[in-house]
Amino acid sequence: MVGSSHEALHRIFQKDPTLLTKALQRVLHVPFPEPREIAALNVDLTEVEPVERRVDTLLRAETDEGTYLLVVESQGKVDDRKRGSWPYYLSYLYEKYRCEPVLIVITQSSATARWASRPIRLGFPGWDSLTVRPLVLGPDNVPVIADERQAERDVPLAVLSAMTHGRGPQAPAILESLASALRTIDPDSAAVFVQFVDSCLADPQAKQMWRELMTAIQYFWRHPLAEQVREEGREQGLEQGLEQGLEQGRAQAKAEMVVRILEWRGIPVSDAVRERVLACTDLGRLEVWAQRAVHAAEATELFPEE
Repeated sequence: MVGSSHEALHRIFQKDPTLLTKALQRVLHVPFPEPREIAALNVDLTEVEPVERRVDTLLRAETDEGTYLLVVESQGKVDDRKRGSWPYYLSYLYEKYRCEPVLIVITQSSATARWASRPIRLGFPGWDSLTVRPLVLGPDNVPVIADERQAERDVPLAVLSAMTHGRGPQAPAILESLASALRTIDPDSAAVFVQFVDSCLADPQAKQMWRELMTAIQYFWRHPLAEQVREEGREQGLEQGLEQGLEQGRAQAKAEMVVRILEWRGIPVSDAVRERVLACTDLGRLEVWAQRAVHAAEATELFPEE
């Protein structure tokens, strides 16, 4: 299992290496050539001396214009030690493989993204002996994918969007769109993406919403993460419906999610609306209400027919 956002942010590119080149081309507008083949390499850069050095993810991309090493670093905060380690990584890899290394940094923090994007210049002022210019993916340039159809067209990019923007008022629409899109791909790949997103959601409300959304996707309950969710659900009484029948349990989780989306967006929920939503057992109707809750200006807009 992926246990942290640090792991998830770079391992998603191991799961789908083409996502990295798409991000370079579409997000950073770097004219990186289309790869014929991408292979994962050993991330251990340790030399004979007992100094351990590892990159997070290392991919080799074969293109018509040459072979490139894509060095992916997941960065949670500003760390000035990278001023020395990143140039070392690139020099070592070039010496070992004799092909061009490209440094890509991914972060969930705008401040860290601004820091990481600054060139690292080593040498005499005005005459650099070595310059390192990281390419940075972060919340300021990774697209917000809050449309279900757009998410279905490129599920890995939608996953990256959720991992990067999984907080704030736009999170409900992003997570809802991704949850729908995951139903369109094979269950094993979807289960891995579910775990990546879960590991990256630092906002407790976003994480809870994501797990409630996932209760509607049956394959999720076969995933190792599901046992953790079920255990937490038992403590909160969310699995009572599962004991009475899986269908009822899904309806209960979906109804609670509808109310939670409204409250998260700061929209007052009257007792009448809350009681009506929580009493509903029609999954189709609850799905419609959940979609309306993402965009509604007031709670009564869940029921436009009235």
